[in-house]
Amino acid sequence: MTEASPWWTPHVHADRRPRLLARNAIAAAIRDWFARQDFIEVETAALQISPGNETHLSAFATEAIRPDAARRSLYLHTSPEFACKKLLAAGEKRIFSFGPVWRNRERGPLHHPEFTMIEWYRVGETYESLMADCAALLALAAERAGAKRFSFRDRGADPFAEPERLTVNDAFLRHAGIDLLATVALDGETDRNALHAAVAQAGMRTATDDSWSDLVSRVMVERVEPALGQGRATILYEYPIPEAALARPSARDPRVAERFELYCCGVELANAFGELTNPEEQRRRFAADMDEKQKIYGERYPIDEDFLDALAIMPEASGIALGFDRLVMLATGARRIEDVIWTPVADV
Repeated sequence: MTEASPWWTPHVHADRRPRLLARNAIAAAIRDWFARQDFIEVETAALQISPGNETHLSAFATEAIRPDAARRSLYLHTSPEFACKKLLAAGEKRIFSFGPVWRNRERGPLHHPEFTMIEWYRVGETYESLMADCAALLALAAERAGAKRFSFRDRGADPFAEPERLTVNDAFLRHAGIDLLATVALDGETDRNALHAAVAQAGMRTATDDSWSDLVSRVMVERVEPALGQGRATILYEYPIPEAALARPSARDPRVAERFELYCCGVELANAFGELTNPEEQRRRFAADMDEKQKIYGERYPIDEDFLDALAIMPEASGIALGFDRLVMLATGARRIEDVIWTPVADV
């Protein structure tokens, strides 16, 4: 078997070029859409004190050397989220960032160590407004790519159809026969043993050392995610509080958070929050996630104290991050993320 030719080989580039031009057309249309919605595009620094404090998020580390030779660890950001929220604290109302982010330990058909993220925020608006944004951007991407349907592998979806809205609990019931919220108390405490029994009864593999979150992830990956976004996009919302990340609790049910993810053709495209603005609660979540990261990966990332200070004065807002390369993949029918990236990173 011979190795594939590099992306810069003329005949390979000629094959890739139509999708890359479609990428540019979609990017231009999205920027124009945000401008017409009165958003301001912001450019955030890629180098950050903390790359993010989620358990399974791995960053690229580097080092700053001051003129006096003092050294300090820095990271390439995994998302512009912390910087964008500082801008909201500073007084911005509608902003979006459209640029590269970096994530380590990620490589595959849907993952690339450097990729493009669109992240936007609406001050004083609910996360339902972001759901409407998602529907508009799916249709816009399809229109600019000349696509009547989105596709990935053997799955397809109509990008012009109104997305289905499905709660996480309803998705677990529908696709796994598990009542997930029955294992979450009003104070957010979880019943790991009850979920373990339910997962085993549903015929999925379990391990004695599985945590509640491990079990949730397994059901999501094996039963729920593959079924989402088929025929039309799916907005999966009301994540249980232990999976809230940076989202605030729901006023409707304290067991769930104002968080949703957008799926299309079984592919996760976006992650959105009604933003948490309580710095003490955010610090608690960060600490818990870093303790878990230390246990699993043997490392932890620092907490950005400036971010927590800014959170204390940040207004109520909703925010979302969307993987632009994946959107282009679906709109152009690409099989791998590298097919829609102008200069892919070497697979070392």
